Amino acid sequence: MKVEVIGAGLAGCEAAYYLAEHGVEVTLYDIKPRSFTPAHKDGNFCELVCSNSLKGSDPYSNACGLLKEEMRVLGSVTMAAAEEARVPAGGALAVDREKFAAAVTEKIKAHRNVTVVCKEVETVPKSWCIVATGPLTTDKLSCSISSICGGQLHFYDASAPIISRESIDFDRAFFGDRYGKGGDDYVNCPLTKEEYGTFVTELLAAERVILHDFEKREIFEGCMPVEVMASRGLESLRFANFKPVGLKDKDGNRFYAVLQLRKENADGTAYNLVGCQTNLKWGEQKRVFSLIPALKNAEYLRYGVMHRNTFVNSPTCLNPDFSLKSNPEVFFAGQITGVEGYVESAASGLLAAIHMYEKLRGRTPQIPDKTTVSGALSAHISGATENFQPMNANFGILKPAEKLIKDKKQRYAYLAERAIKSITEYKEKLCQ
Repeated sequence: MKVEVIGAGLAGCEAAYYLAEHGVEVTLYDIKPRSFTPAHKDGNFCELVCSNSLKGSDPYSNACGLLKEEMRVLGSVTMAAAEEARVPAGGALAVDREKFAAAVTEKIKAHRNVTVVCKEVETVPKSWCIVATGPLTTDKLSCSISSICGGQLHFYDASAPIISRESIDFDRAFFGDRYGKGGDDYVNCPLTKEEYGTFVTELLAAERVILHDFEKREIFEGCMPVEVMASRGLESLRFANFKPVGLKDKDGNRFYAVLQLRKENADGTAYNLVGCQTNLKWGEQKRVFSLIPALKNAEYLRYGVMHRNTFVNSPTCLNPDFSLKSNPEVFFAGQITGVEGYVESAASGLLAAIHMYEKLRGRTPQIPDKTTVSGALSAHISGATENFQPMNANFGILKPAEKLIKDKKQRYAYLAERAIKSITEYKEKLCQ
């Protein structure tokens, strides 16, 4: 059995590895390292271009954490690599980007059933392939996809700046996570009411990068630029990434607003400005973020950027198994299907591979049910809707609990236990 996987991002690598592990000969195509998209710089696969956080890790309180657990049950290569490259981040699973990408790349390239080809694929193959080219699909392939999927939609992703640890003013910053959870995983940069007001005023007045006229200006809520959030009201950031709740310094002081910094690598030499994804011009980023006292002399290792994300109108063209309605031997996976987030993208690649393998075995693919995050996301990309938009993992998309559970913590724990039981049973059926 031979298949093609186009794109060596999170979804493509998950798909290629799963199929290869099950004895399928995989040809994996990617344009790197011969060329790069505007958002990519690393020659390795699975490059994380926005945040280094894979979001919450607790399956009993966080839907993305639950999805991670489902993926581990199903044999995820990215979840294994994430553990190898993990950096402290409180209740979140954050990774050293370079170590994570290198770990996945090594596993893929070393596999006897995977052949890697550095090549730009310009048209969608007609059989047994998985298209996982991500939000920055090349122009020629985009045209091919558009022709078979009835057009594309666009929105924008943004990433946050990264600064050096040594440039942080620790006379004006302190270590600690909210409510004392996770130890000293975050650096906290407090602001007084006056400092916060000045920061927001200058943030809103700062010059932004001009977007091309031909590009729509739709922004996904989960990657909203900090300046757009601030435009919703003076206090909006204090209820978002500048939220001071649960944070106090060693002397017990509380603050009007606090920006958190998260480790960007295992050595802790670089920090990410949490939630500060932005479309400001680079000089403006330095000027505005320097108004935060602890970042007055910050050295920027990477400025924030904004880039276009592309996805198909999946409900009109994809089945719940991620295959084309017009050609069930061609599958799509990753953000191009309308799942949003690193983990969600990787999960879709894993699911597409599972379903393809079942078809290659002559079996009818079985979709995980909506008691699992995997099944709920599968239903989202294939369900009828008039205004299809990308979806993150969240408990709201799961099938409701069979009984009324008023306490949210208990309800989430119940849903998680039910999902883990369901995905485990699903895995057992796949092995039959």
